[in-house]
Amino acid sequence: MRITIMAPVTTIITIMITPRMTMGMITTITTTSIATIPTTTTATSMLMTTNEPVAGDLAEREAAALYRLMTWLSPAFPVGGFSYSSGIEWAVEAGDITDIATLADWLDAMLGEGSGFCDATFLVQAYRAAEAGEDAALSDVAELAAAFVPSRERQLETTSQGRAFIDISRAAWDADGLDAMVAACRTSMVYPVAVGVVAAMHGVPLAPTLHAFLHALVSNWISAASRLIPLGQTDSQRVLVKLEAAVAATAHRALNATLDDLGSATFRADLAGLRHETQYTRLFRS
Repeated sequence: MRITIMAPVTTIITIMITPRMTMGMITTITTTSIATIPTTTTATSMLMTTNEPVAGDLAEREAAALYRLMTWLSPAFPVGGFSYSSGIEWAVEAGDITDIATLADWLDAMLGEGSGFCDATFLVQAYRAAEAGEDAALSDVAELAAAFVPSRERQLETTSQGRAFIDISRAAWDADGLDAMVAACRTSMVYPVAVGVVAAMHGVPLAPTLHAFLHALVSNWISAASRLIPLGQTDSQRVLVKLEAAVAATAHRALNATLDDLGSATFRADLAGLRHETQYTRLFRS
């Protein structure tokens, strides 16, 4: 902010008196006008912290939703996802996954035609049932999701993570109605159902919840593979880049799917989950 202050013109009157002048007589009067130079004062306003939104900032509700999603679906959120490989450990030992290309193909199939799409659909249906307060519908979704898991170890994987997600959310991120939705289920919530219910009770929008969930799912698969193949950090990111379009496509399908659209065509991945139970040496629990 610039403020310009103009000072008024100053007039100076000079009286010259000579020695020969008569008493009381002024011989010379000189009048001089001096224009004052304009003075410019620059005032700089201090940076103030206010609650007023600035163009480009997230709205308060959007910022809260993003904060929750980044927390809940971060590898640091203590649900124990790092302990599971979803059968990838057996696939590596069997020679099905050996490098970036084979890993990307395997995960693309799991995401679009296997457990990835099924889990995404269960999340969507659980979210909508919880948001609408439909206890019976939510219970049916939770029961079907638990029955869809193809192996004992995968059952352990998804139910233990679901239980941990619910327990931590209720302890640290509780929300009105969450206890009632949990009680409405007649069976333990599997992981995608738990995420859907908690997100709905917190009012976090469905689309970003689903996209973040699938991103976290793929990231956990890649993390497991990076320790098994092994795979460097840069190569791991390359696989994640390859799957970006597949994540978006799976999310879009799940948002428009019903329970009648559920199905899996990844028999080899399901077989890997079954055979991991008797694998001689193991780093992971599934």
